[in-house]
Amino acid sequence: MNIAINIFALILTFFIMEFVAWFTHKYVMHGLLWILHKDHHQTESGFFEKNDAFFLIFAVPSMILIMLGVLKGNDIRLFIGIGIALYGFAYFFVHDIFIHQRFKVFRKSENIYMRAIRKAHKMHHKHLNKEEGECFGMLLVPFRYYKEAKASIDLQER
Repeated sequence: MNIAINIFALILTFFIMEFVAWFTHKYVMHGLLWILHKDHHQTESGFFEKNDAFFLIFAVPSMILIMLGVLKGNDIRLFIGIGIALYGFAYFFVHDIFIHQRFKVFRKSENIYMRAIRKAHKMHHKHLNKEEGECFGMLLVPFRYYKEAKASIDLQER
């Protein structure tokens, strides 16, 4: 077992998951499975949403890979599964806690990166229907939102 290769696989998987999330969000959530994602754009009452089912859709492959990797002596599948799980945790923290405030913490941020993410997601949610969406990624957002976040912070400091 080469630890460097396993750590590389974990990190690479984490970054690949951003593309997987973008692709799934754009073409599956805003496509065939809009029925599950719709209540995330058109707010309904209650803490849970049908959209939360996507947590399971992403968690199952991670759990299977982790189990198979452990059963096969901690092979590369374990580290790929952990990479998916870590991305899922980052997604949950950024999307559900920071952006949508499902738990009332981290309400304000002076961090340019976090403000850019929040703004890009706000632009995504300005569209209530599945068509004409924008900003489908989570952790990587268009550069213009970084510039807007910096300008906003600079204005506050004056």
